[in-house]
Amino acid sequence: MRQRLVVIGNGMAGARTVEEILARGGEFDITMFGDEPYGNYNRIMLSNVLAGIEDESGIFLNDLSWYAENGIRLHAGVRIDRIDRYAKMVYASDGTATGYDKLVIATGSSAFVPPIKGAHVPGRGYHQGVFVFRTLDDTRAMIRYAKEHERAVVIGGGLLGLEAARGLQNHLGHVTLVHAAGHLMNTQLNAKAGKTLQTTIEQKLGIEVVVDGMTTEILGKNAVTGVKLAGGRVIDCDVVVVAAGIRPNSAVAADSGLVVERGIVVDDQMRAVDEPDIYVVGECAQHRDQVYGLVAPLWEQAKVLADHVTGVDRSAAYHGSQVATKLKVAGVDVASMGQQGAEHADDELIEFAEPAKGIYKNVVVRDGRLVGATLVGDAGKAAVLIKAFEKGSELPENRAALLFDLGGPVAEESVADMPDEEQVCNCNGVSKGGICAAVAGGCKTVGGVMDATRAGKGCGTCKPLVQRIVEWAAGGTIEEDPAASYYVPGVPMPKPELMHAIRLHQLKSVSSVFATLGGDEDAKSKMGLASLLKMMWGEEYVDERDARFINDRVHANIQRDGTFSVVPQMKGGVTTPAQLKRIAEVAERHGVPMVKLTGGQRIDLLGIPKEKLPEIWADLDMPSGYAYAKSFRTVKTCVGSDYCRFGVGDSTALGIALEERYQGIEGPGKMKLAVTGCPRNCAEAYVKDLGVVAIDGGKWEIYVGGAAGAHVRKGDLLATVGSADEVMVLTGRFLQYYRENGNWLERTYAWVPRVGIEHLKKVLVDDAEGLAAGLDERMTASVGAYRDPWKERTEPATPGQFRTSLPLIVLPQVPVRA
Repeated sequence: MRQRLVVIGNGMAGARTVEEILARGGEFDITMFGDEPYGNYNRIMLSNVLAGIEDESGIFLNDLSWYAENGIRLHAGVRIDRIDRYAKMVYASDGTATGYDKLVIATGSSAFVPPIKGAHVPGRGYHQGVFVFRTLDDTRAMIRYAKEHERAVVIGGGLLGLEAARGLQNHLGHVTLVHAAGHLMNTQLNAKAGKTLQTTIEQKLGIEVVVDGMTTEILGKNAVTGVKLAGGRVIDCDVVVVAAGIRPNSAVAADSGLVVERGIVVDDQMRAVDEPDIYVVGECAQHRDQVYGLVAPLWEQAKVLADHVTGVDRSAAYHGSQVATKLKVAGVDVASMGQQGAEHADDELIEFAEPAKGIYKNVVVRDGRLVGATLVGDAGKAAVLIKAFEKGSELPENRAALLFDLGGPVAEESVADMPDEEQVCNCNGVSKGGICAAVAGGCKTVGGVMDATRAGKGCGTCKPLVQRIVEWAAGGTIEEDPAASYYVPGVPMPKPELMHAIRLHQLKSVSSVFATLGGDEDAKSKMGLASLLKMMWGEEYVDERDARFINDRVHANIQRDGTFSVVPQMKGGVTTPAQLKRIAEVAERHGVPMVKLTGGQRIDLLGIPKEKLPEIWADLDMPSGYAYAKSFRTVKTCVGSDYCRFGVGDSTALGIALEERYQGIEGPGKMKLAVTGCPRNCAEAYVKDLGVVAIDGGKWEIYVGGAAGAHVRKGDLLATVGSADEVMVLTGRFLQYYRENGNWLERTYAWVPRVGIEHLKKVLVDDAEGLAAGLDERMTASVGAYRDPWKERTEPATPGQFRTSLPLIVLPQVPVRA
């Protein structure tokens, strides 16, 4: 007769344990209870759901059908209130009682909320606007609430708090992170590493960070209005997220007479103390005085438990885990293992810091073994260090080689030399052998293997290694992943097919595309689809505001303090005394904190609160300079032939004409142009998406695919023409062909080499494929549909488009010489 196995907890640890039991052929009648009304999902990925870069459906590990297929009775949304260890019964919140022969407790953890005044309302739970970040329902509630509010405070500067702050930026204009300790991630990082991480998060992400900040009170009578710190400082906000850590869910075990300290105490076989038929796994288990909050130890525990309870290996034992993590924290690479610094007099500490670049590294060596390492901002050596830390492998005599590649090419670990049991994906506990088995079972694409094994589906840092293993295991027969050709991830179509389907079904809004072609709406795809539809339909496009990023909703660039920058148009970099006077008067009247010349020969008014944007635009009475969005930005020009003694072409007039015609045109990526009056290249035309250079004889050279930002590339010569009119035509033709064929977020410096300059010459200059007339016609239609976005100042698109913001942090003022 099959034994009865009851599992209390349907989270990552409980479900993984059942998977391991099934994989060993365990003969049980399995019943599972879970607090949440779902199958189990990857809790690590909730931060991606909050940030809008992952759909809910993509984080589920086992949906409800999996339980039925494996003969598992799942009581979803049902809590166990009591365990009768003597009668071997569990009693549920719905009044039912279930008997067991073997019991697994996998109740996990819950969010820890410090005793903060005002966090709770008696009889109602959390105060309105206060959230914890632990479950899918928590995440959904935060997203709904944040969309209608402006400023958030996240309490807690550990991993969860940082991820919450990063995710909320997608929904709110300003986020402040408050941490009670002296530096971020103080459990994993030392003070120098934590400070480096803080600087990067503040400068690159625009999240305000307050350390040594003990929150004493949450303010607001009916809804949150701010938080108060121990020193008396008040931070205004209308959303508070408490991410101050987790605590094991051990109450039901304690109430039922099991030994509970920090967690439920277990032996090396993961059995509760003096309970041969009760096992404990995951964050609720305390093993040798340790409680683990990372997934890798949970997977190790699940394997030992499954070996023991099924009888496959009754000698299996869990001896604790070497905790080593490699992950992205709010977009920053971080790796941490073992000691944060030297603890003994003879410990070797090798340390490197480059704060300006957001990089900190150290390794700690004791008796020739690696006992600790920390990497922030550059985790390139993480894999090597983790292996040395976990396996105690021999270290190089030159300890600096642990942190840097000292001469010669970077050596990659041979996939062939990796043992099958070596863990590749810590988030989901996938080994090299598991990946190879998936390939042997018929998966011949990287995406297919990731779907089958879940490798790379957590934080994503192991994806390059997963790809190498798949390529090696497939023996060179790896197939192209179809998803790699999708224009946006949420609609399974390459761009040509997607455009054809959009025209066929007359889809003129983002929501209609999802409804007809893509199923559930995918946040990562909205902006790309909005740009594509606007390009295709012009005035017929149906604008849905939630398909836009904040910059595109208010037609200004958000800055790190939550204010915005306003850039009025100055065609070709040319202005008038009247315009300059008006800009100066507006800046003075409204107390604009900074007035700055941009690299595109315009004037940037920085530090404008969102609610003042319409007033600023009205007072300026100048068109938008389009310093935001994936669109045509600006045309930079030199002095040209009228004044420059070297000029051979009127670059200024041509630059103005180009900007007047193509202003604001949407594209897969932003488009920067320049026209220079001679090959001396004062306007830097050779390194623009499209650059025009005047040469002797009244001719113009047109260069495409250049870049001078994070990537540097000289553009390719598309054509040499004899008139400004020809420049105008070929510019529009090139931009339209790029708009119709470039991948989303693919800049021209990548697109031009991909399609080839010779192909572009044949299509655009020679018209070898008969496309030129159609390209010209569609560009003309787009030009005709252009409207100055700043006109929304008179009729806001939504009631909250320019809602008054709460007070912003004060940035240091840049000194201006009198």
